[in-house]
Amino acid sequence: MMNAAELALWACGLFFLTGLLTGIWKYWQIAQSEKSRAHYYVDVAHRASLMYAFACLVLERFAALSVWSNAVNTVAVLASVVFFGLAVGSYILHGYMQDTRNQLQSPHKLGSVHVPGASMVLFMVLLIVAEVGGFLVLFAGFLWR
Repeated sequence: MMNAAELALWACGLFFLTGLLTGIWKYWQIAQSEKSRAHYYVDVAHRASLMYAFACLVLERFAALSVWSNAVNTVAVLASVVFFGLAVGSYILHGYMQDTRNQLQSPHKLGSVHVPGASMVLFMVLLIVAEVGGFLVLFAGFLWR
């Protein structure tokens, strides 16, 4: 079974690779654009993927130094990493569909489908709880040391 620190490193590698690949996509869109710009969410996906790669290194260090069990640390890492991935996935989707420049602006849409505002609020609350809560568990495990 993979430990929490290794899981964070796997996630780091996958986010970094995603950042590199979305960077190619971004460059291609810039080269094709009359205004030399990529779609807003292609740019966001590129930058967020790189940022989350380094955030995963932070999670890795705190997981490695935490006094909690591997199971607790793994759940904490997964909570953050899953929502990092969902965020990047939504950016990639919006960049591909070119359907919005602000996914949090009402009315919420995904392509031609309208997304209920309550589901966006619920997703954002879950994201906050998972990402902040996951890190707080790891940070507490480090501090308890």
